Amino acid sequence: MTPDEFNEKYKDFLEDRHYGMSISNEKVIDFLDKEFKKEIATNPEFSYSQIKTKFSYVRIYAETLDKATLYKWENDVQLILKE
Repeated sequence: MTPDEFNEKYKDFLEDRHYGMSISNEKVIDFLDKEFKKEIATNPEFSYSQIKTKFSYVRIYAETLDKATLYKWENDVQLILKE
């Protein structure tokens, strides 16, 4: 899946005027696709605005996500990118 396909799939959860996924790595996209499915199933308020690298660090902006989950996702994506 490409970043555009990911954003299209989750467009109902993408906050207005934000671009969403910008990391072009299939393993990252596959990982977050699975995580999004689980989160959406348990958190009806879930939304996201950006998923990117900034100064070589992964940043995921999702105001409705609890801090522990957000931190885990960012670390897991960082590890995938280092593979």
